[in-house]
Amino acid sequence: MQTTILDVSGNKSQPLAIDAAISFKPFIQYLEKRLVEERTVKSGLYAEALSQFTKANLSDKDIAIKEIHNYASLLEYVYACLSPASEGEGRLAWGLCFPFLPVAFYGTDLMYELLSKRMEGYAYEVTRTPEEYHRERLQLLYSFILKRLYNFQAPVKKAQYHVGLNKTTGLMQCYMVDINTDFVDVSAKSALPVIDFVQLYTHLSEGGGFEILEEMLPLALFKFRGICIMTVTDVTAEEAVNNIRKIRLTRTGLTDEESYQKVIQSLKSLVRNREIEFDLFPLLKVNDVPVFSMAKGGTGILFEVYGEHRLTAEEFRRQATAFAAKPLFFFSSDIFLETRKEYSFLEHFRHLGVKSLALMPIFHLHEPVGVMAVHTWGEHTFDEKVLALLEPAISPIGQLLRIYVDGFNLEIERVIKEKFTSIQPSVQWKFNEVAWNYIYHSKKNLPVVLGNILFEEVYPLYGAIDIRNSTVERNKAIIADIDNHLKTLASTLDSLQEFLHNDLLKEMIYHCQQWQQVITQEQLSSSVENEMYKFLEEEATAYLQHVASQIPESRKLINNCLENLDSNVNKNELEVSMQMINNAINDYFEANKHKLQESYPCYFEKFRTDGIEYDIYIGQSITPAKDFSHFHLKDLRLWQLSSMAAIAKLTHSLLIQMPRELYTTQLIFVHNQPIDISFRADERRFDVEGAYNIRYQMIKKRIDKVHIRNTEERLTQPGKIALIYSDGRDIEDFLPFIHYLQETGVLLPELEELELEDLQGLTGLKALRVGVTMPPL
Repeated sequence: MQTTILDVSGNKSQPLAIDAAISFKPFIQYLEKRLVEERTVKSGLYAEALSQFTKANLSDKDIAIKEIHNYASLLEYVYACLSPASEGEGRLAWGLCFPFLPVAFYGTDLMYELLSKRMEGYAYEVTRTPEEYHRERLQLLYSFILKRLYNFQAPVKKAQYHVGLNKTTGLMQCYMVDINTDFVDVSAKSALPVIDFVQLYTHLSEGGGFEILEEMLPLALFKFRGICIMTVTDVTAEEAVNNIRKIRLTRTGLTDEESYQKVIQSLKSLVRNREIEFDLFPLLKVNDVPVFSMAKGGTGILFEVYGEHRLTAEEFRRQATAFAAKPLFFFSSDIFLETRKEYSFLEHFRHLGVKSLALMPIFHLHEPVGVMAVHTWGEHTFDEKVLALLEPAISPIGQLLRIYVDGFNLEIERVIKEKFTSIQPSVQWKFNEVAWNYIYHSKKNLPVVLGNILFEEVYPLYGAIDIRNSTVERNKAIIADIDNHLKTLASTLDSLQEFLHNDLLKEMIYHCQQWQQVITQEQLSSSVENEMYKFLEEEATAYLQHVASQIPESRKLINNCLENLDSNVNKNELEVSMQMINNAINDYFEANKHKLQESYPCYFEKFRTDGIEYDIYIGQSITPAKDFSHFHLKDLRLWQLSSMAAIAKLTHSLLIQMPRELYTTQLIFVHNQPIDISFRADERRFDVEGAYNIRYQMIKKRIDKVHIRNTEERLTQPGKIALIYSDGRDIEDFLPFIHYLQETGVLLPELEELELEDLQGLTGLKALRVGVTMPPL
């Protein structure tokens, strides 16, 4: 035991002006009471202690803290009477401190060791400021006054937590300090003020501090005499597990590096060894098939050993499936000593420099959700006792991995929802209403009808970016590839006459020549094209393989021919060029789709054909909570015209990169009357509603290849934007925008006003056409 005076706040306490002193009177009164009540052999201890204090005549004496060492023998009686008999001095962090001041003056060696180390070797977290420490002391002090003098129990915790960082190990350490005020008396120096406890309780229950009592009950009004009992408990393990649980409750969980590192540091604090490393590897599945995790946290050894850098997707799938079916625990304090065949996988860990290794399957609700690797580098090792220390953290780790897996699944759903279905944020509220109505009626066992999702009186905007003559270009590429195949085949068949002479070879040469004549046609029907491919891929290929097996010396010649028959250079070049255009357009819309929502929320949906088409719907029914005006529609129309010009320039700039030059045309259909749309669950997209509105949809489907009246010229042309409309009033919004973009150099000066040919069921369509200013290539 020691009688050293120690500031247990770590020099964080602020001056607190109170009339307080050390006094043994409350303890002496306690002994007198216990001596009357006690009937066991403890009564002898209490009698002896009371006898010693009576001899010292200390009942009404205040003791200066500087003189406390003179009473060391009496303090031992306090310790003997108040400390638990089951705990030895070497295992108990127990002590006495000044009434309501953070100054200890007597205690066990362990208490002094913990608190002195905490101050000398630990740095307090900056989150616990001196002001916060001062507030905690006020809470303890006023809750004591209210209970003793007003019989009012204030909601306050007596235990204080001191969290620090060990400067030597770099690990967190946490102590719980419990202050027992049973041996402190308080008295008022004058009449006690009257307190409205209803108002006080309301203030405290609403999160208010005890500072309000400093005016109602000034501390100078009271006198405190006695001693406080302090018990210090190392709760580092509990705090480490609590930190992991807190991360589970955050929005990010394990998805950001900072949270991941907090988990790792908490685990290191739990095992009290900074040389032990941890890695978490979540078990992710798509369609119930394991897939690679993208997360690389901690030291990343599991990512290195079981990641895509070392395993193919199929190998990982096989190993992860086997693990999920039968999760196995592995531990070795030295993996270099493990030589059994089933431990061959350890070679990869040895290569990374791992010494001790534990692979622990992690479960949540009996389902495997991942693996935790516990390991050391170099010559550092650990034994199975360390793994036992991790037991309290296993369940929270399982919950964290479950949350990570659920987050991954939600991300998959988000991408599907955003990229592949028609449910967008602008209309999500309507789906929520219908879904809630469905759930409500289901729970109430009422007839369930999945309501129609309808938006009335919305303005439609339609645009199409088409690849010019894509069908013709595709046909040219196919003919060029087939012509090349037939030439190669004909040359190979001629060369084979050096090795054999039979009627079958002559027949094959004849068929090849016949197909070469057919290929001279500028356009092939689909049936002829299929027959030609059948000849090349089945008849000719099978024949050549037969000859190669019979005449080995012809094998090299035939293999070169078969390799040529498998290639489609022209078609591949065309597909690459078309893909470049579509990807560029798609990326443009993806980058700008959020900008569309800035003025007023709208519904935007795009479709891929040979190019890209899109529908936009905007109106009051899309967002009832926000007033819609014609200016919102005009803003969207200006974006529509500007974006068409930007896309025309974008696709034009790709010409120098394309293996085969392709051009795009830009078309806008202007419909100035609102329509109704409803969601078609079977196609998971919106469509027009009502007989009148269907005319809008019909026009859209028939105008892509419309000609100018009395000519053979297509309306849509590369480098130009065409706007189709029915009535002159339809384009009143667009004309100022066109002039504006002409003045700013985005569009060319010439504006064509055109009449269009009659289409099936459609007459009187008109168009504007304007060129886009193209940058030089």
